[in-house]
Amino acid sequence: MKKKVVLAYSGGLDTSVILKWLINKGYDVICYVGDVGQVDNFDEVKEKALTLGATKVYVEDLKRELVVDYIFPALRGNALYEGRYLLGTAIARPLIAKRQVEIALKENCNFLAHGATGKGNDQVRFEFVFYALHPEATIISPWKDPEFLQEFKGRTDMIRYAEKYQIPVKVTAAKTYSEDDNLLHISHEAGILEDPAARCPENVYSKTLSPFMASDSETLVEIEFENGTPVRILNLEDGTEKTDPLELFEYANHIAGVNGIGRLDMVENRFIGIKSRGVYETPGGYLLWEAHRDLEGIAMDKEVMHLRDMLIPKFSELIYNGLWFSPEMDFLMAAFNKSQEQITGKVVLSLYKGNAQPVYRESPVSLYDKDLSSMDIEGGFDATDTKGFININAIRLKAHHLVLRKQQPYQWRPTYLKP
Repeated sequence: MKKKVVLAYSGGLDTSVILKWLINKGYDVICYVGDVGQVDNFDEVKEKALTLGATKVYVEDLKRELVVDYIFPALRGNALYEGRYLLGTAIARPLIAKRQVEIALKENCNFLAHGATGKGNDQVRFEFVFYALHPEATIISPWKDPEFLQEFKGRTDMIRYAEKYQIPVKVTAAKTYSEDDNLLHISHEAGILEDPAARCPENVYSKTLSPFMASDSETLVEIEFENGTPVRILNLEDGTEKTDPLELFEYANHIAGVNGIGRLDMVENRFIGIKSRGVYETPGGYLLWEAHRDLEGIAMDKEVMHLRDMLIPKFSELIYNGLWFSPEMDFLMAAFNKSQEQITGKVVLSLYKGNAQPVYRESPVSLYDKDLSSMDIEGGFDATDTKGFININAIRLKAHHLVLRKQQPYQWRPTYLKP
């Protein structure tokens, strides 16, 4: 009997060539296509895979699961890789890989394949999930296979192979960069974008309007959260309201996109150590992250917030590195979910030419006390108590600098301030 393999399939040049290559090596190939919000004709993708020789093709709509079980948990933890990137590709990969494993188990198959390259992040994102959820699996990664690499030195060899086996491919010289598209974002990289000193052309962007072309008037949007999760979005200008999680996120994408919000151009550090330039469009994600963080300001305890903020870089790194299904991720998710138990309320943002600015917020569990904060009202505590508070907290500073004076008389200035 032929060995069965489940291939993560997109219908593009790489995975179509890999599909035929696996078939020619004697594998019985089952293709898996996950609809995570990318713009594609899935009927055509399925028909293409079957025409090329796949024995089965699974096409599944994963958009709702992506929003509820992946995007919203990342939002509750304020995930930002290297303080900037909203992790659009990284958040979708574990869902696709998980469903691929579930298909393999259903088909009694121990071989899993993907088309990620040996330089990128997706190879580890797929394979970490494969190993975590299907430890007995054998992973086929053609771009790390010596036989495959010997046959395919680059794109020209793949096109020649496609012509030989009558694989229909869409190749255009006008689009030399690569893209990854899903509900959370679209990424653009490589090709004409490989020079970090060159500005990204405007025609590359597809999910966001140029801020220069956006409306000259602001749009006010109200976003409501319960325990850190978005439950409602309301356009205060035209009354549009969405409460279904998927519809809410899709509308956030729309309203932020037409206002030119959510663009990011950065050089990041890949897991394997290579630096890469990525241009990202994450309109709805940017909008929700801004609102969520603002609400935490009024509803989250100070020490909980500061401790949680120390965990954000690690949380984001785990997502970026493909460790969604790991014990350390379980630990952090539990901590973040606990921190979100009182993050309930509403935030109103002004959307204007690329900016999403929170303008006011309210919460039924607000920790904000106007009397305590006011400069005009004396109340809440005795102001003279702060004298003792300052004296106690200054003890260590006095001790430190007294020692310095004994060691270096009259040289009280820190070394970094010396000429």
